[in-house]
Amino acid sequence: MAYTGRFGQSDEYRREELIRIIEHSVEKLTLQELEALYYDMSTKNYINEQY
Repeated sequence: MAYTGRFGQSDEYRREELIRIIEHSVEKLTLQELEALYYDMSTKNYINEQY
C-alpha cells in the first residue's frame, strides 16, 4: 500500500477524499461555470463521451 507521507493516508483514501471535495464544489457551480469546466476538460481529453 502506498502512503502520501503527510498524514500517513493511503493514496486510495486521499483519492476518495479529493473526489468528495470536487463533487461538492461542482454542485455549487453556475451553468456558465459548468460549461466552461466542461469545455476545458473536453479539450484536454479528460471527458470522453461514449455512451
